[in-house]
Amino acid sequence: MKVLIFLLLLLPSFILSYEVFYLQNVIDPIKYIYSVTGAIALILLFFTTTISLIKSWINLISYRKMIGLFSFYYAFLHFLNFIILDMELDFIFAFEETLDKPFIYLGMISFLILVFMAITSFGKLFKLYFKYHKVIYIALALTTIHFIMAQKALSIPQMGYVGIILIIAYFKFRQRIL
Repeated sequence: MKVLIFLLLLLPSFILSYEVFYLQNVIDPIKYIYSVTGAIALILLFFTTTISLIKSWINLISYRKMIGLFSFYYAFLHFLNFIILDMELDFIFAFEETLDKPFIYLGMISFLILVFMAITSFGKLFKLYFKYHKVIYIALALTTIHFIMAQKALSIPQMGYVGIILIIAYFKFRQRIL
């Protein structure tokens, strides 16, 4: 089952690579890579945070770390797209863009949280830093705001993401109280 989930999580990157590099049918590849990698990272981040809430219906706890790491993988591809393809490795310009556009620095803060979580997801580091992994909810909120601000307009799917965050927050809060 783990291999199947691994392959399913890897599938979007294969499809993305195939569409951008082989078919070359994408009008604006940089924007398309942003859209796909960002959306997949956000969806997997949402899914990672809801796994513990749905465990009474379907128990995916043993796959949560892998799904979370794939969320980081797609966020990392999103970041690499920004640095390599969009900014063309001009780190000064990338830094200026980050400071100039609030949605970028929100994304960067969220990405740094995901880097911390990915690094501390293994072995002794996980045991030391497990209690700090609650910052995933901050990353989730920042990523959602980043996504909304990048689109420059609030759409129905984005309102759905905000609604899901509120539902997750409600059930997590309720889980702690009861």
